[in-house]
Amino acid sequence: MKWFRQIWYQVFDRELVRPVVHPDRDSMESAEWNAWVGATGERLSAKFLSRGGCKVLYRNFRPKGGGEVDIVYRDREILVFGEVKTRTSDTFGRPAEAVNKAKQRLVIRGGNAWLRELNHPEIIFRFDVIEVLLVEGKTPEINVIESAFSTEQIGVGM
Repeated sequence: MKWFRQIWYQVFDRELVRPVVHPDRDSMESAEWNAWVGATGERLSAKFLSRGGCKVLYRNFRPKGGGEVDIVYRDREILVFGEVKTRTSDTFGRPAEAVNKAKQRLVIRGGNAWLRELNHPEIIFRFDVIEVLLVEGKTPEINVIESAFSTEQIGVGM
């Protein structure tokens, strides 16, 4: 029966398959709207990854020494540090295009802090970008870009 429940939630998780309904943007401050978009994207990303067989370990990791990782998860044997980028349209490009070098450095710094805590130098890891499109009236579009960037690409060591 457990397998049936897993399939049921994979296929019928309402939030992942129902059309997006935005709150009334005119009644919200810009920061409030941005917070709603970001939080919704991160929540849907975590559900999507879990439904896909990944194990979500942590959300919104902010180490004391700086850096930030939106979502830390395991994809089979690989530890993944994910940056979630959410948009309500693709008018100004895909969400992943907003993950610039400065943002990549922050994620790498956060990943580095996580790895120091593990004290396990041989662990395999990567940096993903999870794109979320929340277009009004359409089903959320979630796209995982595996190994979207690396420490070598932007000249930062681990």
